[in-house]
Amino acid sequence: MTSITADLTSGTLVEIRNGRHIWYADEPPELNGTDKGPNPYEMLLGSLAACTSITISFYAQRKGWNVESVSVKYDYERVHADDCAECDDAETGWLDGVRSTIFIEGTFDDEQRKRLTEVAQRCPVHKTLDNGITFIEEKITVG
Repeated sequence: MTSITADLTSGTLVEIRNGRHIWYADEPPELNGTDKGPNPYEMLLGSLAACTSITISFYAQRKGWNVESVSVKYDYERVHADDCAECDDAETGWLDGVRSTIFIEGTFDDEQRKRLTEVAQRCPVHKTLDNGITFIEEKITVG
């Protein structure tokens, strides 16, 4: 099980801990933040990018393939459902969307390229986001 603890320290600055590390999330000044850390959506995309990079690296190492570098870029945006031709369940309203650009440098044959393309879309965080997540239990105490 993975656990995270987060405390709002002041304004919009949030201190996040996992027991071994401490990092911060914040909002930019135009949202009354101090910009001392990435915003929550940037952190989400950062988690996805890290997972994608690590998954590609682990897979290539296991196969003995020489990956020279991996560069991942994710962009988040809200798109109107009518403007999303690729969306399977385009209803009226807005959809949360992620665009990805992934560069994997190395010397690969066609089969390796095909497999790396598949692996890049199969990191655990990508699969979780793609499949949706279930909140098993939510305890909220307002005192």
